[in-house]
Amino acid sequence: MVRQRCGSRAWLYNGVQPLQPGETCIRTFNLCIVGLGNVGKAFVALLRKKEQALRDGHGIIWRVTGVASRRLGWLVVPEGFTPERVLSADFSEAQRAGDVREWLRLGKADAVFEASSLNATTGQPATDYIRAALAAGALAISANKGPIVHAWRSLTELAVAKNRRFLHESAMMDGVPTFSLFRETLPAIEVRGFRGILNSTTTVILDAMGAGMSLDDAVHEAQRLGAAETDPSLDVDGVDAAVKVVGLTTVLMNGNLKLEDVRRQGIRAIGMEQLRAAQAGGETWRLVSRARRQPDGPITASVAPERLQADDPLSTVRGTSLLISFETDIFPELIIGERDPGPQATAYGLLADFISAVRSA
Repeated sequence: MVRQRCGSRAWLYNGVQPLQPGETCIRTFNLCIVGLGNVGKAFVALLRKKEQALRDGHGIIWRVTGVASRRLGWLVVPEGFTPERVLSADFSEAQRAGDVREWLRLGKADAVFEASSLNATTGQPATDYIRAALAAGALAISANKGPIVHAWRSLTELAVAKNRRFLHESAMMDGVPTFSLFRETLPAIEVRGFRGILNSTTTVILDAMGAGMSLDDAVHEAQRLGAAETDPSLDVDGVDAAVKVVGLTTVLMNGNLKLEDVRRQGIRAIGMEQLRAAQAGGETWRLVSRARRQPDGPITASVAPERLQADDPLSTVRGTSLLISFETDIFPELIIGERDPGPQATAYGLLADFISAVRSA
């Protein structure tokens, strides 16, 4: 790849001849992906599906030069893995790097996509992966909530210092444009608070219990449907929702909350009688996340089960759907929702962040 000029900006251009008037600027990017679970694989599949649209509509040619996971280690093919080999887990031609920095160097990373598992307590090692990517001069795009909760400001400052971007749309609401909505289309608006259903696993569990299952059986059903992890405690006890509350208040409300600042109660205390009583009244129980800036400045936040009336928009959430209602200085109630998203929706958030970062480079 040779540095050429595209308009008035320097890009990585896949060619050696200067651009002529009317020619399309085509840029080739080396992509490195941390985490090859459902989201990581869905992202590779989406890249393949959108390959022509990325080239024709955005002037982007891509190749995946690095993949990594706890099981695989740090694998590199400098000329690029084929998507088919990544999706079939055929890494026979890959070379192995010793650590993330060597991996970034050998893969000549232009953009790093971080989709590893959440560590709610420390945000590690995902935070260090993103920091290494930015230090190496790559764009950093994350689907991981941990780095936002524990290091959003320092990572954003590092990105600015390196003239790169740290974006993270997929870390909240499964890729629904929440951060970018406020960042790009609602300038100068003040977010005063929000409430929402931010954890779908508890919705699936509560509805299964409402249909007559015990908590344990409802958890097993959620696991069978793929809505709950092997260890569902982060969902059932409200930790996952609290992490999202901290992330949203940090980015959208300039908050400084820590996880322990969120008053938290999970759904374990909700029993069959409460669920049936709500149903009889046309109401429903949901795990509701809330945050609001108080008149004197501090932000208060909570995660707790609530009995919702039938006319409450949050009561309409079913299955793996998510919904959040923002209160702003302009819009008293601005609602964003998605219906039964899957890994492809989260993968799209990664892709949308990548395109946004390229546009603004």
